[in-house]
Amino acid sequence: MKVYSAMDPLTGEISYTDRKRYLWLLSVLFPLIPLVGMGLMLWTGQQWTLWIPLIFVYAGIPLLDYLFPNDQSNPPEQVVPELEADPYYRWLNHLTVPLHFVILFTGAWFAASQDLGISGLLALSLIVGAISGYGINTGHELGHKKEPADRLAARVVLAVPFYGHFSMEHNVGHHAEVATPEDSASARFGESIYRFALREIPGGLRRGWRLEGERLQRRGFKQWSWRNEILQSYALSLVLYGGLIYLFGAGILPFLLIQLAFAWWQLTSANYIEHYGLLRAKGKDGRYERCQPHHSWNANHLASNLVTFHLERHSDHHAFAARRYQSLRHFDDVPQLPSGYFGMFILAYVPFLWRRVMDPRVLELVDGDIDRVNTGQMSGA
Repeated sequence: MKVYSAMDPLTGEISYTDRKRYLWLLSVLFPLIPLVGMGLMLWTGQQWTLWIPLIFVYAGIPLLDYLFPNDQSNPPEQVVPELEADPYYRWLNHLTVPLHFVILFTGAWFAASQDLGISGLLALSLIVGAISGYGINTGHELGHKKEPADRLAARVVLAVPFYGHFSMEHNVGHHAEVATPEDSASARFGESIYRFALREIPGGLRRGWRLEGERLQRRGFKQWSWRNEILQSYALSLVLYGGLIYLFGAGILPFLLIQLAFAWWQLTSANYIEHYGLLRAKGKDGRYERCQPHHSWNANHLASNLVTFHLERHSDHHAFAARRYQSLRHFDDVPQLPSGYFGMFILAYVPFLWRRVMDPRVLELVDGDIDRVNTGQMSGA
């Protein structure tokens, strides 16, 4: 295990060992999980085995989250600069990028080469779509960084779920308006995930294109140009999907469309649970307060964090977006989800259960004051 050290003027030398250093490899291996179902079907000849990886993701990982104690460990702030400078963690992000292309290609080949019934095709499409959606998480981690190679890798991997507008929409739009009624990616109190999706998906598309157009205009360029980073990612998506159809035939279109829809649904599911009902206060000047850790729902569940590059430590991420995943912190006084993201997704898909679990938690945070909750109402000072 590598030891990180720093000198503190008050306490002397501080040493830190990341006990999860090699466990982060799970985030790299996680995109390969559809291969388990495909391999089992080739071995047994049974199409129902294609459902096994999907069941593991949405039932097995929540069970592991329940069985293992939550991880509340934080690296000492004095060693964070050295920890974030370690190229090992960054390379794990980059290694994940090509795996998303491999899985989409393999899934398309499998759909074309195997005589799948409706159930088998649906299972294959959903699990590959879940991993395509996970590609947005990879792009999320890389797209927030300043290094050009990271940002380029983000645009590349976002081509897999055809979500090239994400980096602009998320980094510039969502992070500025998070936990406000104006933000299309912040779920409102009492809003079901299905109603949220009708607002979040088109809202994200419009905001991403508008912000990219404004960025190009400031630089004296037209929106429809090769300098448009959204178009760069979309162009790669067209090449990718067009190439798959050319190689395997138009018969794979149902597979491609289902997995694409489910990939987008994964981001919508994450956005829904991350800020549900939370509201930033507006000052007398009409401006919202700076985003703080308590404006995001956090989760310290071990298993789901280890396969998502610490995505669930969302409170620290939104307050300090440039921090790398290995140094994201736990805070004692922030809203905590009762399960990791995969378990919360399932809960969100049943609106009355979601509200029964989450609405009391939201109201408890604000001592029952509904005016301090994001209900979607635009308020003054």
